[in-house]
Amino acid sequence: MTPGMRIDVESYAGYKGDERPLRFRAGGPWLHVVDVIEQWYSPGAAWFRVRAGDGCRYVLKRSEHDGSWTLERGPDQ
Repeated sequence: MTPGMRIDVESYAGYKGDERPLRFRAGGPWLHVVDVIEQWYSPGAAWFRVRAGDGCRYVLKRSEHDGSWTLERGPDQ
């Protein structure tokens, strides 16, 4: 997986829209998000450090501009 690559994400859509990722994939099988370890915001983006079902940690970013998701870091043990 390459940092900054676009990924497919299914997310929980609460009153604020795509509030948190539930599962994601980067051209391969879906990985379920087991835990959102950390969440933060920057101008124009929401960031999520997650632990996936494969036991690894990933950093996902959702653009507030167009709603796209990218993988920014991972997999880390």
